[in-house]
Amino acid sequence: MNFVDVIKKSVISQFTGTISVQSIILSLVTSFVISLFIIWIYKKTYSGVIYSKSFSLSVIMLALVTTLIIQTISSNITLSLGMVGALSIVRFRTAVKEPMDTGFMFWAITAGIMAGANLYLPALIGALILGLFFYIAYIMGFKTNPKYLVILKYDSSIDESIEKYITALPKYKLKSKSITKGVIELTFEMELTDKTKKIIDKLGDVEGMQSSSLISYQNDFGA
Repeated sequence: MNFVDVIKKSVISQFTGTISVQSIILSLVTSFVISLFIIWIYKKTYSGVIYSKSFSLSVIMLALVTTLIIQTISSNITLSLGMVGALSIVRFRTAVKEPMDTGFMFWAITAGIMAGANLYLPALIGALILGLFFYIAYIMGFKTNPKYLVILKYDSSIDESIEKYITALPKYKLKSKSITKGVIELTFEMELTDKTKKIIDKLGDVEGMQSSSLISYQNDFGA
């Protein structure tokens, strides 16, 4: 037996195992538990406007499907090559709106890979440590008050008094100001706190104020 035959035999021997029912069930349960933990961290640190339940279900499904794929390709070299060929022609065109969502998707894939490879304890420990570090970073350095857009529509005769209220806000950023036939429409960004809530409530009671709107949104680009 030459060197090439030895290499072939050693490689093929790694893919001649069988998949047991117990291994599949244990891998899926491990992947499911980790994906639930991922979703819990996602909900705790979510700072968007509308929470997407479908994304949470997609993360769970992604982890479970990845587990089954790893279980399959680790048992047979023919199936592994066929699976790689099949996945190479798949195109995912769904746009991910939140950059952080991509990280959680990769986390789910990683959990599925480790669970599918029967690395149950490292998968659980790794998920706990990663979730803990991410949550600590979120609380200490990256958690901010929710951003809101305030849209005011009022008579131009009270423009000076409205500006006095606005300049009293601790943090605000003017977005736009338009005047149409004596009516001013003002839009600015602010962080919602107890102090800003009181000021916005007072603005709504000012005589000459036609309408005041408070809109929640997420500003990821610092515009």
